[in-house]
Amino acid sequence: MSKKVTIIGAGPGGLAAALLLRHAGLEVTIIERMKRVGGRTSAIEADGFRFDRGPTFFLYPRILQEIFSTIGLDLFEEVPMTRLDPQYRLIFGNTGQIDATSDVARMQEQIAQFSPEDAAQLPAFLKENRTKLDSFAPILESEFGSWTRLFSRDMLKLLPLVRPWRNLDADLKSFFKDQRIRLAFSFQSKYLGMSPFQCPSLFTILSYLEYEHGVYHPKGGCASVSERMGQIARNMGVEIRLEEEVQEILFSGRRAVGLVTDKDRHSFDALVVNADFARAMTRLVPQDVRPGWNDRKISTRKYSCSTFMLYLGVKGEVDAAHHNIYFSNEYVQNIEDISVNYNLPKDPSFYLENPGVTDTSMAPKGMSSLYLLVPVSHMHERINWAQETMKFREIAYEQLARIGLGDIKERVVYEKIYTPDDWQNRMEIFRGATFSMAHNLLQMLHFRPNNRFKELEGVYLVGGGTHPGSGLPVIYSSARISSNLLCQDLGVNADFSPKPLREMAGV
Repeated sequence: MSKKVTIIGAGPGGLAAALLLRHAGLEVTIIERMKRVGGRTSAIEADGFRFDRGPTFFLYPRILQEIFSTIGLDLFEEVPMTRLDPQYRLIFGNTGQIDATSDVARMQEQIAQFSPEDAAQLPAFLKENRTKLDSFAPILESEFGSWTRLFSRDMLKLLPLVRPWRNLDADLKSFFKDQRIRLAFSFQSKYLGMSPFQCPSLFTILSYLEYEHGVYHPKGGCASVSERMGQIARNMGVEIRLEEEVQEILFSGRRAVGLVTDKDRHSFDALVVNADFARAMTRLVPQDVRPGWNDRKISTRKYSCSTFMLYLGVKGEVDAAHHNIYFSNEYVQNIEDISVNYNLPKDPSFYLENPGVTDTSMAPKGMSSLYLLVPVSHMHERINWAQETMKFREIAYEQLARIGLGDIKERVVYEKIYTPDDWQNRMEIFRGATFSMAHNLLQMLHFRPNNRFKELEGVYLVGGGTHPGSGLPVIYSSARISSNLLCQDLGVNADFSPKPLREMAGV
C-alpha cells in the first residue's frame, strides 16, 4: 500500500512537489483554500481581462524543465512561452531609458549612452557571474541541513567569489560607476523584496540569469504554468481539493499525523507545507512543539517589502513595453521609506506590465490588461491602509504620467486594488511581506527554515520561506529538495537530484 502525503497549498512549490511525489508512487492530496491553483501565482480574471496575481517574469526555466523531464514531459510543449527581446524597458526618471536585451553588443550600445566606460565592463560582469552561478548553483539546488556545511571546504572556496562582506550595489561598483547602470543590474533584488543596498552580493546572479537565460512570457501569464501543472497533477492521480481551508495540524508528540479542515479530517505519512511559513506556523502549529521557531522568533525575523497593486482593464492599446521599470529620481529615499522609515513614498518607483504587446489572450479585443506594482513597506503600525489606500491609489495613477501614460485613469473599465493588508488577510501572508522572509546573510542557507523542518517530524517545507528562498526558480528547487528528502525518509526509491548545469533544450 502506497504512503500518503498531504500538501498544504497549491502554489508553485506545492504543485511541483506533487508532480514529483506522485511520480515516485506516493498517494498525494493537495489542500488549497482558494478557488484555483497557483497561490500567489494564480490568475485574476474578470470581465474578459486576465492578470497574474503575483510573478509576471518567468526566469531560468531550467529547473522546472528538469522537473517536467523527470515525469516524462517537456515544459515548452506543455506551456508555450515567448522569450522576450527586449526583456524589459528601464526608465530613469527624466534621464533616459534602456531597452534591456540579451544581445551583448546592443546592450553595450545602450549603456554607452550613459557611460562608455561601464559599457566596456559588461562582458566582464557576465563572465564573472557565469562562474559565480556555476559555482553556487549546486548549493542553491541541494539540502542545507547543517550549520557545519557553512564551514565546509566547498563553501570557504566560494568566499572570494561571493564576497559576503559586500552588498549588491557595492559589488556592482567594481564593474559599473554610473548609479543608473548599477540600478539596471540590481533592481532584481526586488524579486527578493530587498534593497540593493541590503541584499547580499551573491544576488548579482539574478540579473545575469536574465541576460544569459532569458526572460519568458508563458501564454496566459505565469499563472498558466501553475494551471497546467495542476492539470497534469490531476491526470497523474493527485487529488486537489479546492476551497478547503486547513484549520489545525494534528500531532502525536512532535510528529504531524493529520490535519483538520473546514470540511474534513485527513491523515498522512508525511506533510508538505507550501503555505507561507510564518503565517502557517503561527496559525496552525502549537508553540510547544516548535520551540526553535516559536512566535517570538518568527516575529523578530526580518521580512521583505510588500507591494501595492493595481490590476487594470483599460480601453484601447497602451504605448508601453511588455515589462517597464521606472526608477524615481528619489530611488534611494524610496528605499529608506520602505525598509527603514516605514513611510509611503511620495514619488515612488514602480513596475508596469503591459502583456498585450506579446499576448492578446490577456484582454478582450480592443482592450488591455495592465499590472501596476509599487513597492511599499510590509504591514506596520505607521501605515493605516484603511486610511491610505485611496490616497496612494491617486499617487500610483499620477506616476503613470511619468512614462507618458497620464490618460490611463480615464480609460479604466476594470480595477482591482491589493494592499499589504490584502496580502496578509486575504492571501494569508505574514505581515503582507509578499517575498517572504528577507534574504540577508543570517536568514539564508542553514539559517532559513530547513526543507526537512527539524522542529516537527514528518514535515517538509517548500516555497519562498525555506531554503533556497523566494522567486519561482528557487521555489521549484525547494520542491525538488524537499521531495528528495521526503522520499528518503519514507524509504521510497526516488532521486530527483538536479542534472549538471547546462543549457536545456529550448531554453
